[in-house]
Amino acid sequence: MTSRAAAPAAPTRRHRVREHALDEIRRTARRLLVEEGPGAVTLRAIAREMGMTAPGLYRYYASHHDLIQALAAHLYDELATTLAAARDEHPASEPGPQMRAVCRELRRWALAHPREFGLLFAKPLTDTDTAPGNAAHDPGWRFGGVILELMVRLWQRGGIRPPADLDAAWITQLHEVREHLADEDVPLEVVYVFVACWARLFGAIAVEAFGHLDFALTDPEPLFEHTLQDVLTTLGDPN
Repeated sequence: MTSRAAAPAAPTRRHRVREHALDEIRRTARRLLVEEGPGAVTLRAIAREMGMTAPGLYRYYASHHDLIQALAAHLYDELATTLAAARDEHPASEPGPQMRAVCRELRRWALAHPREFGLLFAKPLTDTDTAPGNAAHDPGWRFGGVILELMVRLWQRGGIRPPADLDAAWITQLHEVREHLADEDVPLEVVYVFVACWARLFGAIAVEAFGHLDFALTDPEPLFEHTLQDVLTTLGDPN
């Protein structure tokens, strides 16, 4: 007689009710963020919007820190899923076109969701910290992993030429980044190139998303495309 693996237990009603409440709290927090800004995202405000008492909300999130961490984790997961979908519109054998599509989708998401982008990347609230142990840590690296994995695949094609004069005393800072790469044999000098490209990409998106180019440009897209082309050339895929 062959044995069968036990089917996973169905969620209990209490579990379903709790998950529904957590989802509603996150959706309410996001709406307050979008409509009124990060300062409006408080446990008291969310409880009021949901017709609950503030003490009742503490059954789900013990602190403002926990609430913001949960919201940030949800947004990172959404962003990772969105970028992965853009990546997968191109064959896996073409990391260059995949990278281009992912970067353009990141810009589109940032411009469509400036308040959410700000919560994740402008750090208006210290509770969005993604240090190890916080709920947003792993989702943050899942999001970043979509881009870093493509950078690794571009490096594997042999087109990256890192600077030869990097200071060994500070490049060791990049060990933690390398630990999150699928290929931990990537030289630290190449990881430096990854981080430098990341900074250029996010800088171009952030200054546009936060309105800091309004003084000069009515349409920043050509500047972004020029930056993206430079990044891809640095990563060894100029096409």
